[in-house]
Amino acid sequence: MDLGTANTIISMGGKIMVDEPSVVALDRRTEKMIAVGSKAKMMYEKTSPEIRTIRPLQDGVIADFNACEQMIRGMIKNMRIGNRLFSPSLKMVIGVPSGSTEVELRAVRDSAEHAGGREVYLIYEPMAAAIGVGIDVLAPEGNMIVDIGGGSTEIAVISLGGIVADRSLRVAGDELTADIQEYMSRQHNVKVSERMAERIKINVGAALSDLGDQAPEDYIVYGPNRITALPMKVAVCYQEIAHCLEKTIAKIETAILGALEDTPPELYADIVHNGIYLTGGGALLRGLAKRLTDKINIPFHVDEDPLHSVANGTSIALRNIQNFSFLM
Repeated sequence: MDLGTANTIISMGGKIMVDEPSVVALDRRTEKMIAVGSKAKMMYEKTSPEIRTIRPLQDGVIADFNACEQMIRGMIKNMRIGNRLFSPSLKMVIGVPSGSTEVELRAVRDSAEHAGGREVYLIYEPMAAAIGVGIDVLAPEGNMIVDIGGGSTEIAVISLGGIVADRSLRVAGDELTADIQEYMSRQHNVKVSERMAERIKINVGAALSDLGDQAPEDYIVYGPNRITALPMKVAVCYQEIAHCLEKTIAKIETAILGALEDTPPELYADIVHNGIYLTGGGALLRGLAKRLTDKINIPFHVDEDPLHSVANGTSIALRNIQNFSFLM
């Protein structure tokens, strides 16, 4: 299970069984779950006072224990094999940020156990992502993975089944979305919701101001004027979004360089030869791999299925628990 800030993905036997937004809707009076995943996200920022929609995870860690437990339980209940509901497995492997504290790890384990898990293992997300992209993490060879999720960016140099150098940055997709909200308010004087900013990022988000033939068309945004509340129509181009995301992307670049500085020379040579692997939703940002390659002078490879790399890695780890001593 990839218990992410933006999305929760459950893989079983190499097949993605659940891929839903990490959102849960609760009744304010009873605290009972009304909806989970896509249904709850449709309610996000649109509910009446009687219903509260929650993203239980913030910056990659659990912010609301009760909501997280109910969300996991709801996701598991939604799993289907053929026409029958899936009965929760006794064993679970869950990806967690490499910078998690003991308290945060305990919260994830407790939530999973309360949701039906009887044997819960934790794995650091960059390790799971590396397994998911097909890297032999037990080999005596250096490989580097950069997993840009919704709440955190996980950077790790892996060799012999261990993390040699790492950075866990609470800067990722949510920060990029917030940058777009702030930019639209400041530059175009229009208020946009978190969901609208997310759509802008998906449609015209970019890390480079010159994408050549890959440039997307301008995206039309509708919203109220920040001062008069009158309706506005704004055309947003990818160049201005690339400009507004510059500072946040620069933080990720700095973290990658920091991890490389801590890498032993022999493993560094392996990384230069093998390249660096990009996974997570942030890897889909237009031009990001090229920008990082030009900046760091090491090839960056985007996984074929970057959104599911961590979940696929946890599934492989679950099937090979006896081979992976680094599971917690």
